Amino acid sequence: MSAGGASVPPPPNPAVSFPAPRVTLPAGLDILRTYSGAFVCLEILFGGLVWILVASSNVPLPLLQGWVMFVSVTAFFFSLLFLGVFISGMVTQINANWNFLDFAYHFVVFVFYFGAFLLEAAATSLHDLQCNATVTVQPLLKDNQYNINVAATIFAFMTTACYGCSLGLALRRWRP
Repeated sequence: MSAGGASVPPPPNPAVSFPAPRVTLPAGLDILRTYSGAFVCLEILFGGLVWILVASSNVPLPLLQGWVMFVSVTAFFFSLLFLGVFISGMVTQINANWNFLDFAYHFVVFVFYFGAFLLEAAATSLHDLQCNATVTVQPLLKDNQYNINVAATIFAFMTTACYGCSLGLALRRWRP
């Protein structure tokens, strides 16, 4: 107590007085009931299929399909991490503007996946390109590789569309 009888309040605890995180998506399993949660699940599913299909084609064009593999694997794991942070409820514990982070993440991945889709489509379109082998002239892609690359192209497009829808939803949340 001071001489006048009034007590001085203790200084605020900085660990308790930080601002609340800015997020409009629900935490926990409730995120799976939203359109954004459903799109993230579809991104993981379709992105995993792109990864598996490109890898199963034995990557006949590594210069083109190497980027597709990098984007699909990286986006797959970051989307799992993104969904895991929301399901675990960590978004309520980490002080960040989650609406902006959601928008920025989906923008970057949309741009990268759009490029990967175009490269996979280009690789698939080279099916009839003849390459000179030592004995005979053969098509660049065998029929089995061509069929796998067609499926990978379709799923890369579907994944790109899912990231585009997530980007639109994130933009609406970030800029109401």
